[in-house]
Amino acid sequence: MFGNVRGILDQETTKPKSGGETLRRLLRYFGPYWPVLVGVLVLMVLNAWVQVIVPELTGQAVDCYLTPVVVSGQGGSAVVDDAAAAARAACRLGAVAADAGRDELLGGLLRLALLLGGLQVLGAVSGGLMFFSMNWAGQHVLRRLQVDLFQHLEGLSLGFYSKNESGQLMSRITNDASTIQQAVSFALVQVLSGGLLIVWIVWQMLTLNWLYGLLSLAVLPVMIATTAWFSGQARRAFRRTRREIGNVNAELEEGISGVREVQAFSREEANIESFRQSNAANRDANIRAVAYTAALAPTLEGLGYVAIAIVVGVGGYLLLAGQTLGGSAVSLGLIIAYLGYVQRFNAPVQQISVLWANLQSAIAGAERIFELMDQTPDIVEAIDAVELPPIQGRVVYQDVWAEYTPGEPVLKGIDLSAEPGETVAIVGPTGAGKTTLVNLLPRFYDVSRGAVTIDGVDVRTVKLESLRRQVGLVLQDTFLFSDTIANNIRYGRPEASDEEVIAAAKLAQAHDFIMRLPQGYATVLGERGGGLSQGQRQLLAIARAALTNPRLLILDEATSSVDTRTERLIQAALEKLLAGRTSFVIAHRLSTIRNADQVIFLRDGVIVERGRHEELMARRGAYYELTMSQFRRHEEVLAASAAVTPAPAAAAD
Repeated sequence: MFGNVRGILDQETTKPKSGGETLRRLLRYFGPYWPVLVGVLVLMVLNAWVQVIVPELTGQAVDCYLTPVVVSGQGGSAVVDDAAAAARAACRLGAVAADAGRDELLGGLLRLALLLGGLQVLGAVSGGLMFFSMNWAGQHVLRRLQVDLFQHLEGLSLGFYSKNESGQLMSRITNDASTIQQAVSFALVQVLSGGLLIVWIVWQMLTLNWLYGLLSLAVLPVMIATTAWFSGQARRAFRRTRREIGNVNAELEEGISGVREVQAFSREEANIESFRQSNAANRDANIRAVAYTAALAPTLEGLGYVAIAIVVGVGGYLLLAGQTLGGSAVSLGLIIAYLGYVQRFNAPVQQISVLWANLQSAIAGAERIFELMDQTPDIVEAIDAVELPPIQGRVVYQDVWAEYTPGEPVLKGIDLSAEPGETVAIVGPTGAGKTTLVNLLPRFYDVSRGAVTIDGVDVRTVKLESLRRQVGLVLQDTFLFSDTIANNIRYGRPEASDEEVIAAAKLAQAHDFIMRLPQGYATVLGERGGGLSQGQRQLLAIARAALTNPRLLILDEATSSVDTRTERLIQAALEKLLAGRTSFVIAHRLSTIRNADQVIFLRDGVIVERGRHEELMARRGAYYELTMSQFRRHEEVLAASAAVTPAPAAAAD
């Protein structure tokens, strides 16, 4: 949209990461909830046992109560009382005598039917409790994961954010986390319970009749191979969908945030077309992923019908032919039991195939989240970092080099010193390195060579929090939060009293316009300070910096967005704010520079001239030329405004 540049996290990797390792890493988040997981495991085993025992009991109901037993042999088959008695005696749940009467058989059958009904209720209750418990644990895990991710994002360096769009990062916390939520709350427990059920059913089938069991499971290797292939394809497809939905979010975030510029330059149609293309790519990626998911289930279903055909065909032939298999007879009850096993076997296989695809989507989302969490900040505290004591404010740049891209220095051998209480004005053309110079002071970036010291202490050797709490910052692009005006002012000092907040606002000449708002200091601002003019937002930023009472102050175009009348009003406030503090001021307005103790003129990352304003003007060098070209007209406007319009009593923008 405004440059189709995606961050380093969006680059499609050529080799997928280990899904098993990603899943294991995700499962570590369940550690604090292991008692719940033990309960889930117990319920899972109980539910699987019910699923396994029901087909066997159904087969016993047929052999023991409903039909005579067919005994197979080399010479044919015969229905005999002794065989019936032997079969009934083999019933595990209450042997039935060979000469049992009709009433006795009906009674036994009724007891078995009640048992089967009770087992079904037990299976339903255990399954419901299992899913609830897993969902409870999953929600807690998701919360921990999102908090850890957000905490990690807050600690990443500014260089990372210059390479990655906020929409992409938001997608990690929202969309990718949503896929993980679905997996840990439902899909994961379904896959695990289904896997346990499959293993148990296989064991039971091989135990009852190992050869008949092997024949019934002949399609299992084909099912496994099919699932493995489809899941691998689906995982790659889902990884692409996660990337494409991130691009959609990035386009959406840019389109909404930059709507004023879009409308001002009549770029609506172009941006809509760009958004349409992003959505089309997202659509195609999802269709491709769903294609694999949709194809897997019917494929496995067809293989399941093949397994049923084998059970019925082989078992029916042996039953009618009176032959044994695996050293034991094949009865009608055994065939029915194996039909139940195959059906129960096919159900979790098909279910796992679908949920496995969802699990692959979740793993792809987890990969993206962990990839982000594995990003290391460019700025890290030294292992032996110490607390920076209250500073006096002597700042020294010693042969400082800085670069964003290796081999392309932005600052080249800067030597600069500022004594406590001095104001250093930094001027120069766009791209000279002015902002980079001041960003080194609070360690938003690090030097590539040389050192920046405060009171003789290298800023790289102290704890970041102890450094930054003593540095005040007022930026050209003021950021205000969707909160009250009072809380925005006290953002750097949450414990500040209302009286201190008001005093800071008065110092910044913001009190009067705040009191004209409907709720005064309790007025809740819109997104990024919506409802205020740019000048008013700048005044609140100055008040916020004043409240923290920093020893070092950085003003980056602090008065660039206010009109000339407002500028005159806050100039006096800035003089009070700068008094006694070491200050670095980046400015394009002459009024901000005239009273500076020294002026630094930067060009291409090198200090070309330095001195006081009058000295540099007298030299008629590079600073003089820039001043005459950029500042003269503004100075004339200020002079004309001062001569015609008296200073108002309150700031108005």
